[in-house]
Amino acid sequence: MSNVETHPAEVLCRSEGLPGPESACADGASVEIITARDVPLGGPRSMTVRRTLPQRQRSLIGAWCFVDHYGPNDVSVTRGMDVAPHPHTGLQTVSWLFEGAIAHIDSGGGEGTVLPGEINLMTGGTGICHSEVSLPDTTVLHGVQLWLALPDAVRNTLDRAFEHFVPQPVPLEGGSALVFIGSLVGAESPVTVHTPLVGAELHVEPGAVLDLPVDAAFEHGLLVDSGDVTLEGVPVLTHVLGYTGVGSERLRIANQGTTPARLILIGGKPFEEEIVMWWNFIGRDSDEIARYREEWEAEGDRFGRVDGYVGHGGPGKNRDGLGRLPAPALPKVRMRARKNPPPRVQNDTTN
Repeated sequence: MSNVETHPAEVLCRSEGLPGPESACADGASVEIITARDVPLGGPRSMTVRRTLPQRQRSLIGAWCFVDHYGPNDVSVTRGMDVAPHPHTGLQTVSWLFEGAIAHIDSGGGEGTVLPGEINLMTGGTGICHSEVSLPDTTVLHGVQLWLALPDAVRNTLDRAFEHFVPQPVPLEGGSALVFIGSLVGAESPVTVHTPLVGAELHVEPGAVLDLPVDAAFEHGLLVDSGDVTLEGVPVLTHVLGYTGVGSERLRIANQGTTPARLILIGGKPFEEEIVMWWNFIGRDSDEIARYREEWEAEGDRFGRVDGYVGHGGPGKNRDGLGRLPAPALPKVRMRARKNPPPRVQNDTTN
């Protein structure tokens, strides 16, 4: 998914800062609440997504650096998803649906249909472009789009790649898990990532509590899609991300409602490198980002081209008549550092 904001913020993330506060919970891990901001994905009748990462409060959880949550959307009203070819550098994209279907085509030759419960992972590395279009027979679109920052050791050497995997449900006492990245509760995903990570869809039955074993070296985020959920006794509302820092060997997740809860768990070892995020690019400094933008606008070889894109405006065009997304104008000042808090819960969670 593209970041289609007209004036995207520049973000330089780094893992350093002041010591964290005392525990917010008497009998478990501390929990920091990260609320979402609404971002329109396109024009005036566009689909709106809810973005919890990145923002001033916290920019990364492990290498997870971008979390968009959308739907359930009646695409007969919103016209659905129609993102023309757009670029990426220095990252991997993770597409995960609850409902609907999206056609994916990228410049590395990757092509497939994103379906519920199936991970599609695209590796950009030095550069890639891709398109995403909801299929005509999709009436409801609902899911998440996630990005992973690539470490400096591999970001300039990885070829374009596209991987697909269908995880099998793992029964748990009080629920179940679909593990789409890393390993959890005895299940392991084969998709290729380049830092220690975990990603899973969790289901919690009404009135149940999951006592979930996790890696104590990881920080974690729990995004609530549905359900009356608490994390370590702290309410986490729908569309909100509950964050726990490193050090926890188990997370206690409760569904206090009368209907099933659906959640997305992300986590990983803290990402210790500084990264600049702007629009659809991840780099290491302002000059790199400016170079990526220039090469995209010049239709350079770094990104390749998407063949076969059919948008809602017909072959090769989106609903606004665009065959590729133009890059926004760069900020008039050099992109400045933004510190990511340490991997511990913060007292002040204002943006």
